[in-house]
Amino acid sequence: PEIYDVLLAMFELWGVKGVSFVDGTEALAWIDDVDQGRVRRELPELALLDIRLHEVSGTQIAARLRRSPFLKDIPIVLITAFHLSPDQEARTIAEAQADQLMYKPLPSMPDLRRELDLLIERRKAAARISLSCQSVHSRARRRRRRYRPWRAPSSR
Repeated sequence: PEIYDVLLAMFELWGVKGVSFVDGTEALAWIDDVDQGRVRRELPELALLDIRLHEVSGTQIAARLRRSPFLKDIPIVLITAFHLSPDQEARTIAEAQADQLMYKPLPSMPDLRRELDLLIERRKAAARISLSCQSVHSRARRRRRRYRPWRAPSSR
């Protein structure tokens, strides 16, 4: 079986809902559907993308995920069977705004699960912190509007 079939089966055993696509164009159309409110089911907690997809690369899909208001905070893991130089690896991760790059063959399933769980937890924690900071800034803006700074009366 394809590695993706094995991964989807493992995700199902782990209780992780997955979405799979035949090619990059299909993935981009799904992201657009999510952004337009046409996807009603639970959204995935993780994106696992091969950097060498047909038609649209995994890095382009990852960059599109980061622009989505609904999917921008999910962990993105790029996978590839091709060896990249350290410079290519850094450029690929930066272009995709990915959390990690993994090489095939992937780690053993227990190790893979540990790594993915850690990435998911880190992203969730970062999203909570970001949301908390936004809330603090919002309250501060409301207070500034409510209370105008005191100014001494002019002496005329």
